[in-house]
Amino acid sequence: MIRDVSRWFESKSFSVQIIILALVLDPFGFVSGYLLAPSLGVDPLMGGVYGLVAASLPMSLFVMRQNA
Repeated sequence: MIRDVSRWFESKSFSVQIIILALVLDPFGFVSGYLLAPSLGVDPLMGGVYGLVAASLPMSLFVMRQNA
């Protein structure tokens, strides 16, 4: 199943891959940051923002890998 998803993802153009990554990683990053923030002593909304920033790291690495 993982290979099927990987093949499907790699068959898409670079711009579509970026959009797919954003649609998956951004909500995941925001929700995880929002939920973890109170346990770290941070306002939940700021935790969501930190989660978005953290979720942009894998996308940046993906772009750098494609550029190389």
